[in-house]
Order: sequence, then C-alpha cells, then structure tokens
Amino acid sequence: MTTETDHYRANGYVGLDRLFPAEVLHAFYAQMKSDLEAAGRPLQSFAAQGPLLRQPAIEVYGYHYVPMLTFLWGLTPSAAQVVGRELMPTYAYFRVYQQGDVCRVHSDRPACEHSLSLTIAYGEEKPWALSVATEPTAAPRPTVADDFEGRPFGSVTMQPGDGVLYQGTHHRHGRLDPNPNSWSMHLFLHWVEKHGRYADQAFDRPTMEQAARAGG
Repeated sequence: MTTETDHYRANGYVGLDRLFPAEVLHAFYAQMKSDLEAAGRPLQSFAAQGPLLRQPAIEVYGYHYVPMLTFLWGLTPSAAQVVGRELMPTYAYFRVYQQGDVCRVHSDRPACEHSLSLTIAYGEEKPWALSVATEPTAAPRPTVADDFEGRPFGSVTMQPGDGVLYQGTHHRHGRLDPNPNSWSMHLFLHWVEKHGRYADQAFDRPTMEQAARAGG
C-alpha cells in the first residue's frame, strides 16, 4: 500500500485531509483580525500584489503576527513524519485571495524546501485546487508562467482544514483555475531539512525593511 511518504517522494506533493477542524481555523482568523485591529493595523492595510497574482491580496506574515508561528512550530513533527526527514521551521504567512484570482506557476526560494498550503475558509464553500508539478527541477526556476508548459502535474482540491504538503523549491506549483469564491483564506507554512542543503534557512528572519513595515 502506498503511504503518504511514498506519494510525497514520488510526486513532490501529497494531500493531507482534516489537519484542523474548520472551527479552530475560524477562531484563529477572528483572533488575528481582532488583535491586528486593536494594534491599529486592520487586515486591509496588508494588501499587496506581486508577479504571481492578478490583483492585490491580503498577506500577513509571522513577523506581523507572532501567534501564527504556533501552527508552523506545532506542525513540524507531523510534516517531518510525512517527509521522512528531520525538519526545521522557516516562516509562515496568511493570504486572502479575491474572486477570479489565480496563482501563477512558480518555484519558491530555498526557505520553502517543504511547504504546506492549509485552507482556512472559502466565501461560498467552493473548493479551489492547488496544482504541483510531478517532475522536479534541479534548481529553482525564477520564471513565472500561466501553466505547466506541457509538463505533468497533479492537483488537490481542499476543504477548509485540509492541506497540501509539497516540495516548494524544486516542484513548480500554482492555482490554474480562477478562484470561484468571492474570497478564500489560506495559511502557508514552510520548512527545510535539518541536515539538508538549505539548513541555513531555518528560523527565517525578516529583513530590516520587512521588520520596519511590521512596526517592529
């Protein structure tokens, strides 16, 4: 019988169902929103747009809201068990996509050697798939594309509380279909192998510029 670890190693990703009850994730979101508003930083102030998105998305990083790191640190043993390697956490962030958004196909930086996309909630409860290339790239490709350019990939459709663990640095990934919901919320968690080639990325730190934007 194929195990989660077997699938992960063979294909570069694996779906993980029911990692958290949806109620727990809703409570996390409500607490984060309340705490940031109390600090004078409403979620709307975190809107940003990069080359992967069609329109701005709200992005809150662990250095903006430290309690987010409890998900990253707490899930480290579980992620390591699936990967089959000792892992060290790097960073985490929260994103809200808008209706019609895609996430263009890309590779991540070395701090994302092993990554988890965790779905928190959908506006209309319409699942939205994450797709991952099943063939690895020897080195991260800086190019961004609208699709996988004819290369094989797999897709996982998630319900709130479900996640996809994937090899973010060496397996290109993205969301090909436009978001069918008016909004969707996701948490992204990242690790590196403790004794691997990217071990120096453990406990990723924000730059001085990022810390200044976080109010630190």
